[in-house]
Amino acid sequence: MARLAVNVDHIATVRQARLAAEPDPVIAAALAELAGCHGIIVHLREDRRHIQDRDVALLRETVKTRLNLEMAAIPEIVKIALAIKPDMACLVPEKRRELTTEGGLNVAGQKKSIRATVRELHKKGIVVSLFIDPDAKQISAAKECGAEFIELHTGIYSNARTEKEQDREFDRICGAVETAAALGLKVNAGHGLDYRNISRLVAIRGIEEFSIGHSIIARAVLVGMERAVREMLELIQQGSHRGGR
Repeated sequence: MARLAVNVDHIATVRQARLAAEPDPVIAAALAELAGCHGIIVHLREDRRHIQDRDVALLRETVKTRLNLEMAAIPEIVKIALAIKPDMACLVPEKRRELTTEGGLNVAGQKKSIRATVRELHKKGIVVSLFIDPDAKQISAAKECGAEFIELHTGIYSNARTEKEQDREFDRICGAVETAAALGLKVNAGHGLDYRNISRLVAIRGIEEFSIGHSIIARAVLVGMERAVREMLELIQQGSHRGGR
């Protein structure tokens, strides 16, 4: 069965709206783990709009599954990652004015700098993933840079307005999984996935983990964190059992 990693960034978004002490993403992460998720994700942004340095430090001490730190490949954040030593670091593109990550990392266009960052992280025993679009050129570049994982950007699939558009992107994702497997890369997937659109993707053989945040946090506001996580896990289990491409 594919795994579920829960991104708790938007628990911190609510907290930072009032610069208060709650809700605490560290507590939310513990509840998600109690519900059965397989990992916790946080994105430490350069502008610290939600997750703070304190959160990452405490999560490193308290997470019982695996901690995945999403991060831009900039010296300040790389230095923090090297000190904290998350289980995985996922390199992502980052723009100050974007609401959320808008697309995959252009690995092919900056192989030299990304390769250097990957090497630094590896020296501390940190597994590296690169967040990229489902594109063969980017997948090959990720392999050249030494990453063990890629995380496929599923935003276009998730935001598709027509069935035809979603089918086209679904096929791209399937092809990307096959390309990555042929190169010996492991595959995660995420961005914009929710309780409705996850069902097709979980049937794809070769996706090891789904990274999901906003939809789980949004549901947790209404039904509680543990129930929201369990309901997503059930959908992943059901889809995995059906099998597929």
